[in-house]
Amino acid sequence: MATNLPSATSVVSAYTAFAASVMVVKTVLNEFQSITYQIIPQNLQEKFVTKLGKLFQVLSTEKEILTLSIDEQCDGLTQNQVYEAAQAYLSTKINHSNKRLKLSKAVRDKDFSVSIDKGEEILDSFEGITLRWVMLIRSEESQMKVHRSMELNFHKQHKEKVLGRYIPFVLKTAKRIHEENRVVKLYQLGEFHDSESSINLQHPSTFDTLAMEPEVKRALIADLDRFARRRDFYRRVGKVWKRGYLLHGPPGTGKSSLVAAMANYLKFHIYDFDLSKMRYNLDFRQLLVSTSNRSIIVIEDIDCSTNKLQNRQHQAYSGINEDCTADINYNNEGSEDDHSLPLAGLLNFIDGLWSSCGDERIIVFTTNYKERLDPALIRPGRMDMHIHLSYLTFGGFTVLASNYLNISSHPLFTQIEELIKEVQVTPAAAAEELMKSDDIDEALEGFVQLLLKKKEDDQAQGNL
Repeated sequence: MATNLPSATSVVSAYTAFAASVMVVKTVLNEFQSITYQIIPQNLQEKFVTKLGKLFQVLSTEKEILTLSIDEQCDGLTQNQVYEAAQAYLSTKINHSNKRLKLSKAVRDKDFSVSIDKGEEILDSFEGITLRWVMLIRSEESQMKVHRSMELNFHKQHKEKVLGRYIPFVLKTAKRIHEENRVVKLYQLGEFHDSESSINLQHPSTFDTLAMEPEVKRALIADLDRFARRRDFYRRVGKVWKRGYLLHGPPGTGKSSLVAAMANYLKFHIYDFDLSKMRYNLDFRQLLVSTSNRSIIVIEDIDCSTNKLQNRQHQAYSGINEDCTADINYNNEGSEDDHSLPLAGLLNFIDGLWSSCGDERIIVFTTNYKERLDPALIRPGRMDMHIHLSYLTFGGFTVLASNYLNISSHPLFTQIEELIKEVQVTPAAAAEELMKSDDIDEALEGFVQLLLKKKEDDQAQGNL
């Protein structure tokens, strides 16, 4: 029976031709290598071989690469902790190989801020694993938003180690970096919000510089310290880790400065809520989940936002507050024609289910007129501590004298102490008077004259 098997002669001929081809290729490669070594410097040869090796490695393992997409936000609402941590972590991995970087520096910042730009990548290694990070940014014009994300690429055989060890390592490293270099930031929250839109809080206010009654100041600091260290306690008793403070008192008594001092003391970011820009309950929820942990959420002049509570049964205020510019009605669901919200929306924002979307948060209301606020808004559990910022006391004056004049005593202090007991003057007015002269005697004399004029006016009006 005939077969189609090649003859021994044809096999030998094919093998001989193949061997000859191999020898030719080998000879050409050797000649190319010899010429290369003569022309190209050794360091460039090594870089060429390394790059070529990486190229072949990428081409041969492209199908084995796993890509993790890390968006800036989770479900378009809450901040993605992994994204924030990656930003901080990768800032320490920038090197000479990076070609596109973002450089920024605010006017009063001490140092530049450098981060990777759109399309830039950073190579990292962890326990023998090579990982590639890529920054992606795209604009969504239809929603007036900027979408930011990162991609993390690695060989899929390392998936368990990356998720189980590398990502936790990035989170831990980022936490340490944030704690060491945390800069308090100020965010404005209203109808539109971009979590990247913030400025560094440059307010110099501290508890040492506040002209507060010493006992009130000590009580507040003790309360803040107790709150900051009680994470396990809040979890054990089943309460959300948050605290509410109502700052009330006449205009010019330092409510905004106290908020800044609290932020500087705790190293918490400040989110300033503009209620006049919000129309529906959904706005509260969207803005609440956009805030970070370890933050202070501030609604200033809350009385200005509740000046239409005429329909409330108890303690409703029906007058007109000339200091208020916001005009928010909490009695109905709102419409396109006005800025109206139900009171329930604000109450749920403070202590409803959505308030549990975050840890270590402080909520602060400030008001000039505590009596105008609905009792439901400031009850314990919502506003846990009420702090009255009064007119200037002698203790507060000594703080101002130390800050502005660098003195702790003076012959005029006795007269000033007696006058402060008789008249009402705000810390802001006192500070303004002490700033008028660099001469200590002249500045104090001017302040005494201010107090005497105030006393005379009060007597004329029958207030004394």
